Amino acid sequence: MKISEDAYERAKKIRLVIFDVDGVLTDGGIYIGESGELFKSFHCHDGFGITVAHRAGLQTAILTGRQSICTINRAKDLGITAVKQGQMNKRGAYKELKTEFALRDEEIAYVADDVIDLPVFVQVGFRAAVGDAKIEVKERAHFVAENCGGRGAVREVLEFILKAQGKWSKIIEEYTTIEG
Repeated sequence: MKISEDAYERAKKIRLVIFDVDGVLTDGGIYIGESGELFKSFHCHDGFGITVAHRAGLQTAILTGRQSICTINRAKDLGITAVKQGQMNKRGAYKELKTEFALRDEEIAYVADDVIDLPVFVQVGFRAAVGDAKIEVKERAHFVAENCGGRGAVREVLEFILKAQGKWSKIIEEYTTIEG
């Protein structure tokens, strides 16, 4: 795991976390059925992390180069309403998200794995890479997860942000408090 010197201070300012899909929310594998239908594998720990992040006040979005009904279905399941698919030039879609959420770069985090993400990655306030990201992404990251994409890395990133913001202990308290 890599954590830059200023990662905690950067994470404190985050209000929106943007995720790539293939290689970040999934393991990067694309499974094609006999009829040509597309399947992707998403990790439940990442999904729960996103759900908890929403409850703690963070907003989330998806920004991906590929178009997939799997992504739409997973986003709906997790309550992610801002989904930008088919974005090979991610910079334009990033500007749209920034406007839509009325945020500055320093209030936005991006979780990435590959060089196609770099145009947005270098603009945001908090740059997070999954554990198996390409070296060009890891070198520019403020935080590199131990876990690989689609294997809990997103959860790791969200926990780091929520801990930096002092919100994680309240989440744990909610799950450990015994009602009388």
